Amino acid sequence: MHSNEHRLNEHRKAAPRTGAGRKAVRLGLLATVGLGAIATTATAQAAAPGTFSSNAHGVAIADNAALSYANPVHRTDFDDSFTVHQYGTVFAASAYNQASASSSACTAAKPCRSVALSFQIITMAGENIHLNAQNHSRSGNNHCADCQTFAGAYQFIVSTPNPFTLSASAQRQLANIHRSLDALGRSDASIASVQAQADALAAQVTAILKAGAASAPKGPGVDALAAMAPTVTMHRMLTH
Repeated sequence: MHSNEHRLNEHRKAAPRTGAGRKAVRLGLLATVGLGAIATTATAQAAAPGTFSSNAHGVAIADNAALSYANPVHRTDFDDSFTVHQYGTVFAASAYNQASASSSACTAAKPCRSVALSFQIITMAGENIHLNAQNHSRSGNNHCADCQTFAGAYQFIVSTPNPFTLSASAQRQLANIHRSLDALGRSDASIASVQAQADALAAQVTAILKAGAASAPKGPGVDALAAMAPTVTMHRMLTH
């Protein structure tokens, strides 16, 4: 894949905190399973409600976000996004994923808690794909003493020589992970535990995608898996 314009895992500085500010954690993760690329036919799968997904004339666009905001009126807030985009053959792709969490104006006696988690999964196939992938996370405590704020953005991009569709079994496994992500956000686990469990769920997603990519059809005379084994690259940033 070529990515002349591409910015991976770009982070913006969290807003300044005042007061005791127990936890303000910011995390972004990009997992990429990369294989060779040979163009064939195209397919697409619709994204979940509240997201944007398009694959028109070989150009794929995915835009996903989780946004959480806590304040004295709504002291605990959680939002998550878990989307799977299966695009088939593309010539160009743009992927944007964001998690943003903020806590504002709560007191040490009645602190806020804000958690946002976004998992974006994309599969695509093609030769010399022009990819613009952006993965953002932002968290901040604004005049919020002893508040807890956490944002985690996880972006998974799978590129194979020929298009493949995740099996029914793989999709069930991903659906189970989505349910676990929902439960994690609603839990009262510590921020450190939420971070650890989100990372563990991300590792499960990576394993499922690697297994699926290994079953993708090979191009004529080209053994993409033999030439380039799947790899996973993780970019991660935390702020305490």
